[in-house]
Amino acid sequence: MIEVSGLTKTYRVPVRPPGLAGAFRSLFSREVKEVHAVSGLDFRIEAGERVGFLGPNGAGKTTTLKMLSGLLYPTAGTLKVGGFVPQERHPSFLQQITLVMGQKQQLLWDLPASESFELNRAMYGVERSEFRRTLDELVAMLRAEALLERPVRNLSLGERMKCELIAALVHRPSVLFLDEPTIGLDVEMQVQVRQFIADHNRASGATVLLTSHYMQDIAALTPRLLIIDEGKLRYDGALEALSRQVAPERRVVIRSVVPELLALGFEVQGGGMVATVPAGETNGLIQRTLALAPLVELGVEMPPLEEVIGRVFREGRPGGKR
Repeated sequence: MIEVSGLTKTYRVPVRPPGLAGAFRSLFSREVKEVHAVSGLDFRIEAGERVGFLGPNGAGKTTTLKMLSGLLYPTAGTLKVGGFVPQERHPSFLQQITLVMGQKQQLLWDLPASESFELNRAMYGVERSEFRRTLDELVAMLRAEALLERPVRNLSLGERMKCELIAALVHRPSVLFLDEPTIGLDVEMQVQVRQFIADHNRASGATVLLTSHYMQDIAALTPRLLIIDEGKLRYDGALEALSRQVAPERRVVIRSVVPELLALGFEVQGGGMVATVPAGETNGLIQRTLALAPLVELGVEMPPLEEVIGRVFREGRPGGKR
């Protein structure tokens, strides 16, 4: 469904010497430097996959999404989405994709959301009966019935994001590019949006490429990860495999504070205790813990995803490319 080979985007950025003299010289002779926003990306995503696209700020995630959706031309490399070359902006290609950016909106600010839905129906040439059926399905899935006739400016951020998703999906795209769809939302609304994306993927079979700084989004939605840093691919593979490779230890968590367990290497955290050990030593630690405190409630956890991803950025590519 999505094929990327050697994808590169380079910007030529003017460099102006400081001071008035530098500003004057730049009128006649301007220096430029090349900034590589994306550098030689290679990956393939199959139809129906849900893939997380991660990286620190400035890593090239949004630039890549804009190239995949045809908004930016690549400097080098090739890419195809659904058999189309995105930058050609073929009408059939535009019918297949949608791009949702959590920090931008497509809804008409002073009009009810329903007017934006109708405008998108007309732009994509969706038959009215199909549009009505799709709209009813999306509204029901997002529980957005009460929002359709209220001016967009009167909606909360979470309510607007629900309407943004509906507007982006009324033409039933087969590829969803989602850039920070839960940014700024409260915890309850994040859960609703995540559940909607998962349900829509299962119901429609749409391919999803998701960027997010909320690791809960990634853990809940995307079994596979693409991680980029400084425009280069650092990892392509399963989330679980990345955790095993980069952070093979386990966290034994006690739900209460038992002072005797400090001798086993536990540390007090909040109202409980935590010990981190190599995976192969987990069972031994559990046995010693229960011998000292047989009635404690305990659990075993993987290291937090935020910590795993942070290690990838600090240590470089972990060698997990598929």
